[in-house]
Amino acid sequence: MPSTLTYREHIETLKDDLDFEEQGDAIYLHHEEDEARLLWAFHRPSGSHPIQVSDPNTDVAIMAFNHSRLGALERFTRLNPEVIGDPDLRRHIRNRSRMLFRALVDNDFSELLEVLNLFPVFIDQACDQMINGRIWNENYANALRASHFLALAEEHITDRLIEGIIRRLRPLNSYNFDEAKELLSELSNQAQKLHSEIKMHYCAEFEKWIAREKLHPLQTIVLQKQITFLKESHV
Repeated sequence: MPSTLTYREHIETLKDDLDFEEQGDAIYLHHEEDEARLLWAFHRPSGSHPIQVSDPNTDVAIMAFNHSRLGALERFTRLNPEVIGDPDLRRHIRNRSRMLFRALVDNDFSELLEVLNLFPVFIDQACDQMINGRIWNENYANALRASHFLALAEEHITDRLIEGIIRRLRPLNSYNFDEAKELLSELSNQAQKLHSEIKMHYCAEFEKWIAREKLHPLQTIVLQKQITFLKESHV
């Protein structure tokens, strides 16, 4: 880099080159100056490099986290742990974290639970998105994962949080008899691992479903036995 140019100016001169990102990585990815690495985390065209999220300088790590295109789990896992452990530093990734949890919540909860098991400090953001986040897809959570989330969020449970979780369980109106029977059997087998709120929800919803459907009396008896079992496991 010519000595007359600042790091920012030098990066600007490289922008028109076809191998801009490759040149920038070679020069700035491991640069000894924090300022140089910080600027490259911001200007790197395909998002900050994964190793920049782990940068020992917290300013660089925060910049890289916010400009990364990594998935949520890898992004949180790679992040300099000092950022996660310090509330003042964590504040600088709050907006990006909120967006990540919005996507995690609007899914089947598998990656959401992985992130929260590793970094429980983010449970408040997860709960906020569970309550206020919109549903954009049909990647529903299952009863076991919903119960696991409630166990992690025990101190944050409110009626609104319960409602938010239930909205992310697959509605029963699309089930036929065989699917309903299979789900109830699955819930019964998992009964001891399910949160009481989840069991109560399914008991009520299945009773409504039975009332709507034109079932043979024997089919109703089969399902009611399973519902009764769930109810008794809740007591």
